[in-house]
Amino acid sequence: MTVSAVRSDALVAVGRRVVAGLFALLVFASMVPVAVAQPAPPAVAFEKSSLVIDTAAGEQKFDVELALTPEQQQRGLMFRQKLGVHEGMLFDFVRTQPLSFWMANTLIPLDMLFINADGTIARIHANTEPLSTRNIDSGSPVRAVLEINGGAARMLGIKPGDTVRHAVFGNAKQ
Repeated sequence: MTVSAVRSDALVAVGRRVVAGLFALLVFASMVPVAVAQPAPPAVAFEKSSLVIDTAAGEQKFDVELALTPEQQQRGLMFRQKLGVHEGMLFDFVRTQPLSFWMANTLIPLDMLFINADGTIARIHANTEPLSTRNIDSGSPVRAVLEINGGAARMLGIKPGDTVRHAVFGNAKQ
């Protein structure tokens, strides 16, 4: 056997090991679970509105989308890449009841404001974890939930006991 034949055989053996290694890596990679976030389904239309939160520091105005139907409430702010400081989504459940939310497919942290039928904020869950399937409970029966940008409640001085003014609560200024 010549030196070139030995080198050729060695290169073929190395090549086979590389191909086998790449194949094993490909098989392993195909078994790794897909990320929690799923591709966005077709868009859901939301009516737009505005509301005011009366705080100790004064009025905080928000432009909101209204989640009124079960389809809108299921979709919520899922798949959104960003949300402005004075933007949000108001979920109206019409009657007072215990509520539970989660952050599945929600890509940004949110503050969840759980609101009584008279517009009083009952509870705030601040900076909820994106993509989490952990339940976030209202703690008591409430009528609505306002989701705003994570950290906005603290930054704007919004606290439990403050009042959300909107037609949903029958307390909007005319």
